[in-house]
Amino acid sequence: MSKDIEGKRNLKVMISYNGAAYHGFQRQANAVTVQQTLEAALAKLLGHDVVIIGCSRTDAGVHAREFCFNARTSSAIPCDGFVRGLNALLPCDIAVHSCEDAPDTFHARYDAVAKEYDYVIHTSSVRDVFSRDLVYRYCNNRSFNLKNMNESTKLFVGEHDFSAYCKAESLELTRAKKRGTIRNVHDLQLSVDDERLTIVIAGDGFLHNMVRIIAGTLLYVGEGKMSVEDVRQSLDGGCRESAGKTLPACGLYLNRVVY
Repeated sequence: MSKDIEGKRNLKVMISYNGAAYHGFQRQANAVTVQQTLEAALAKLLGHDVVIIGCSRTDAGVHAREFCFNARTSSAIPCDGFVRGLNALLPCDIAVHSCEDAPDTFHARYDAVAKEYDYVIHTSSVRDVFSRDLVYRYCNNRSFNLKNMNESTKLFVGEHDFSAYCKAESLELTRAKKRGTIRNVHDLQLSVDDERLTIVIAGDGFLHNMVRIIAGTLLYVGEGKMSVEDVRQSLDGGCRESAGKTLPACGLYLNRVVY
């Protein structure tokens, strides 16, 4: 069992959540968030206040199929009891999948080496009443130019300056940080069926709204509003206006985190 200098265990916990009812993961003063909800349940379960460290700061309405957080506790509760007890205290849109004792140095955010996201777009002309707030509903009478979309996906792979793919209000703060706006995309794939278009992207990290802007850019390419060459130019540190629109949060899922 790992302990820090205060004798507390460091727990590594895997959860999933439907983000529709939450104003993102990170705790906020005047809004309900996933972190706030988890910490309130943890305080009841463990008998003391807990501040958790999440692997990502997902935005309002974003979902997670696999989300990791770490938390320190002086409780001796077994990990299987922790999972059962926390699930009993949480609302039905958050689920705990596993818990394990982690090394004292483990940090859910800084130790992550890669993340994978899905962006799910419902393309049928008839709305799916069962997926409200879980996909982006997009109705277009024209078919997508999948050839150009697939060609564009290849351009995103590798290390680029993604300035054009960062929320404008966050850009200056991002540029001031050590890594700036440089990110490395490991893979980007499109999956298409009769009613859904799914964009799957993996990388070493992502800027604010980066996945949602990439998804919007690929839609513009599919519609003919942007060319493959436009995408290429946007990846040379272009301005925000050189990329596509930011798609809504409802279609975005944190799919997995790699440590």
